[in-house]
Amino acid sequence: MKYVIIGGVAGGATTAARLRRIDEHGEIIIFERGQHISYANCGLPYYIGETIPEREHLFVQTPEIFKSTLNIDVRVRTEVIRINREECTVTVKNLESGEESDESYDKLVLSPGAEPVKPPIPGINSPGIFTLRSVPETDAIKEFVDTRTPRRAVIVGAGFIGLEMAENLHKRGVFVTIVEMAQQVMNVLDYEMAAQVHQHLKTKNVEFYLQDGVAAFEPLDEAGRDSSADASAEWVPPIRLKLKSGRTIDTDMVILSIGVRPESKLARDADIEVGRTGGIKVNKYLQTNDPNIYAVGDAIEFPNPVTGVPGITYLAGPANEQGRICADNLVFGNEKTYRGSIATAIAKVFDITVASTGVSEKTLGTAGIRYESIITHRANHAGYYPNAIPMSIKLLFDKRSGKVFGAQIVGYEGVDKRIDLIATVVRRGGTIDDLIDIEHAYAPPYSSAKDPVNIVGYVAENVKLGLSRHVHWHSIQGCDQSEIQLIDTRQSEEYDEGTIEGAINIPHDEIRDRLDEVDKSRTIIVFCLAGQRAYMAERVLRQNGFDDVFNLSGGYKTYEYAVQKQGNEDIFEQDIIGKDDTLYRTHR
Repeated sequence: MKYVIIGGVAGGATTAARLRRIDEHGEIIIFERGQHISYANCGLPYYIGETIPEREHLFVQTPEIFKSTLNIDVRVRTEVIRINREECTVTVKNLESGEESDESYDKLVLSPGAEPVKPPIPGINSPGIFTLRSVPETDAIKEFVDTRTPRRAVIVGAGFIGLEMAENLHKRGVFVTIVEMAQQVMNVLDYEMAAQVHQHLKTKNVEFYLQDGVAAFEPLDEAGRDSSADASAEWVPPIRLKLKSGRTIDTDMVILSIGVRPESKLARDADIEVGRTGGIKVNKYLQTNDPNIYAVGDAIEFPNPVTGVPGITYLAGPANEQGRICADNLVFGNEKTYRGSIATAIAKVFDITVASTGVSEKTLGTAGIRYESIITHRANHAGYYPNAIPMSIKLLFDKRSGKVFGAQIVGYEGVDKRIDLIATVVRRGGTIDDLIDIEHAYAPPYSSAKDPVNIVGYVAENVKLGLSRHVHWHSIQGCDQSEIQLIDTRQSEEYDEGTIEGAINIPHDEIRDRLDEVDKSRTIIVFCLAGQRAYMAERVLRQNGFDDVFNLSGGYKTYEYAVQKQGNEDIFEQDIIGKDDTLYRTHR
């Protein structure tokens, strides 16, 4: 059997390696148009930031190792330019010599990956504007930062890669500005969870503009040239970004992190079916509409296990899983099935960790799926053990069945452990009862006897059983307070430090003695900092004849994050660099 694989990295390289382990005598050829067959894509920002100091550490495998250990023929700098389905051949072009030739196959695997989005913005191809998807692009950015010593960088797009680049350029001493068209960073998060990321970015002196986009890139003229620059190096002029809001930003470099799209042109040209997302359509065996052609990785479209809506998952973990399944089906026949990805993801954003699994509130709403959501704030380990740090968990679930749809976590330590626990439940179509039943490893330095994942299950169960009713921050923001009574159940000293406008203070441990201060004619909304004390007050009220009582989900902590100013604009407006390379602040 002769297997031809188009593209390497996670999907293609994993397919090839698994094929060899289960078919010693098959002929395996990988065509890769780039120079590298298998590299740590997710590590690229950290190499630029010099957290990963050695470039060679990015490379997982080389063509030479693939040949010597697996007897796989890897042909780099060779692009497949056409699939000839009727002849079962591919036409390939050697990018060094320009020579074209045909290669036959018995089975073909498509793993072309994805390419960065570059919208037709005027000036987008100007020098000093970069994308980050491959090793050559990484080398170009690293070389620019190392040799040009840029003072300021603008990152367009605030997804995972954009924020990781913001951190790593910041680490290199560059003033970073982020421009994002949406009202928040990291669109896998719901707004109030992203709000925590916004506030953390502010503490790091990162400038960012939300709900604004780039209208044009304009290279500045020679007047902006630094006379101290290396005369032997090709000069790259500063760039002026003209934003849609009318603002302008001058910068030394730009990183485009607008997003990626599947590279499916090769498949489309061969009349291989492509879905509505632009990804290659595959069945549960990862087989295309041609029985001899399979596809894996960032280029495929597959129904989301939670919503059933076709989508693309740009993550290394699912691509590796697909590669293994694909190889088994190529050798043993279509026996192994792919069940789709719930897109479990995690990112380090300066000092905090941000993670998600399953689907967000926005996605559920778009899919027309009824859901309930709750937010909890718990410590990463036992409070009596030193240095306990809070984490925020948002859970989305079906109130009737208890099925868990997804979760988002923002915190410092232990976020990875908790998102993985919840992801396992989501992946298996589990319920909030499964969260409650999780038996975790407990010792005071690592968790509490009731882990934050157990707690979020308990809170969700209370909602499901009707023991607690939750209302969310956006429901009370700017509402008519003649119709509601806000009760802050924290202690008076906490209340005095700041509360929701119009709220009265009745501490939870005084509620039984102060029932006469509660207005039965209005909807009562109780809150504390995180929700636990308010829940105790809610139970007292509801068992004393107050029926129209709600608990503010996530408490004052979530409300405060969500309602404050989210952007961080113009923070560098008065900063200037002197001729001595010192930063000064002007007074205008």
